Amino acid sequence: MTQTSNVFLGKPSFEVADILREYIQSYQESFPLLPEHYKIVHNLLSCRTAELGGHVERCDHCGTERISYNSCRNRHCPKCQNIPRERWLEARKAELLPVPYFHNVFTLPHDLNPIIVSNKKIMLNILFKAVSQTLLAFGENPKNRLAGKLGFIAILHTWDQRLNAHFHLHCLIPGGVLKADGSFKPCKRTYLFNVEALSEVFRGKFLDLMTQAYQDGQLVFSGICSPLEKPERFLELKNSLFSKKWVVYIQKPIKRPEYVLEYLGRYTHRVAISNHRIVSVQDGMVAFNYKNRDTNQTMSCTITAVEFIRRFLLHSLPIGFMRIRHFGFLSNRNKKETVQKIRTFLGASADLSTDANLSVENMMSQLTGLDITRCPHCNKGKMRVVAELPKESHSAATQIIRPTILQKAA
Repeated sequence: MTQTSNVFLGKPSFEVADILREYIQSYQESFPLLPEHYKIVHNLLSCRTAELGGHVERCDHCGTERISYNSCRNRHCPKCQNIPRERWLEARKAELLPVPYFHNVFTLPHDLNPIIVSNKKIMLNILFKAVSQTLLAFGENPKNRLAGKLGFIAILHTWDQRLNAHFHLHCLIPGGVLKADGSFKPCKRTYLFNVEALSEVFRGKFLDLMTQAYQDGQLVFSGICSPLEKPERFLELKNSLFSKKWVVYIQKPIKRPEYVLEYLGRYTHRVAISNHRIVSVQDGMVAFNYKNRDTNQTMSCTITAVEFIRRFLLHSLPIGFMRIRHFGFLSNRNKKETVQKIRTFLGASADLSTDANLSVENMMSQLTGLDITRCPHCNKGKMRVVAELPKESHSAATQIIRPTILQKAA
């Protein structure tokens, strides 16, 4: 199992849940709480509280007892991503190839942000489709010296360091292609594809797909986007976007496959902000740290609690939406068999055993070297579950989220 950086830090001074608990009603006075937002807020407020139930543990040596409450497991929760991430990374071990890996980032222009926010499922699916079509086409093109099927993982991020909308895909690509005859052709260059060419093709494919969605009546234009309902205004936007250079970024290749999982761990299962970045919550204001990408310095941003909640909820994803997807020879169909054949062709072991079903105790032991079952009091015995705690029938989170007018009437 890989050791990812900063996987398990100490308890943070402040949490997103603290901000929601104190200021969600103030937020509701200015913004409607959409159904998908309600579920996120309710889950985060309930996470690791008596509301979700739990269990009682007792030391088999000294008798010390402690209560552990259940997690909400919401993918937007900053407290619930470590174990799912490690399980996912463990499962990816079987897909590693002994070739350099390339990291491409495809970013959408901010002009599209209002449309995306109002049409997340359609527009973000278009983003995945445009990126995958672009990369697969470049892999198949003989002019790029590969002429075969690429395989890659695409991971959606929707934020920048200050929680503003910033829609982009991180793609991790093994350097090589699967040929039609079943052989594998490694990439022999220090770069995969020309960035400017990628940018132009990506832009064209995305705008074509968006135009088709517009013509099919799939896009909703509300608020500041409402003028775009008129064909002439939509055409103006499209021409404006065509005239801009779209950002496609390629980092230096990762030459050693054993570093790939650690690299992936920086991007998978991340939420818009971790609790450890929040430095103060006081008098209706929230301060949090962020990294200035231009200077590579850590800086502080202070905004109102209501604005913090607005930005945090801005990055909610549609129910059931997959933000991590596999393409090409890494797509789910026949992936295991295909990767085994490629590894054999490259002279590597075809069998790379993994155990993504490790218990939380064993996983924590491998990640941190700590035995979380050891009694914190006597440091000799083991903490054993002796009783289950049911979920509470009364929801404290519901009382917090309910509109003020309903609370007064209750």
